[in-house]
Amino acid sequence: MRYIPAQLSLFKIRQTYILYILRGFMRSIHAVILLLLVLMTSAQCQETAEDLVNKGLDLNKQGKYDEAIKAYDEAIRLDPNAPDAWYNKGLALYSQKKYDESIDAYDEAIRLNPDLVAAWNNKGIVLNCLGMYDNAIKAFDVAILLDSNDAEAWSNEGIALDALGRNTEADVAFAMARSLGIRSDQPNI
Repeated sequence: MRYIPAQLSLFKIRQTYILYILRGFMRSIHAVILLLLVLMTSAQCQETAEDLVNKGLDLNKQGKYDEAIKAYDEAIRLDPNAPDAWYNKGLALYSQKKYDESIDAYDEAIRLNPDLVAAWNNKGIVLNCLGMYDNAIKAFDVAILLDSNDAEAWSNEGIALDALGRNTEADVAFAMARSLGIRSDQPNI
């Protein structure tokens, strides 16, 4: 009969040891859950590149171009391959008449997305502002090649052609723009 108390004693030791291990395991589980909650919360608090582009758009609409550019730069830092951030940075820089920097931003947007018609069109507008009409026409030609129904690109090309005295070609471009719904021969960025 001595074996029974010894077995009970061994059983109690094993039970205590298992409970000890389970408590440690549960503490570890709680620690992991707490860590996951902290990480998820901090990730949710961080702005994404898309959030920052949207913030920049709002600031741009308010005429706060420096702040908009900072938002776009932060978006680019988070995602250097975001053509929308580069494109919208180009818009803000154009609004500040920082034409060379604007062209650089449009070029990067185009490098990332060669089919971005608006970037080609806006690059052409900036080149027009700089009097670089031949280069502007090349940019408008690409925009038109990508979307032959882009009335703004046709109109803007007409402006560049007219500046070079190529009146017949300009008239054709303006006629195309009018047929597509443009009523003005002023650049539209």
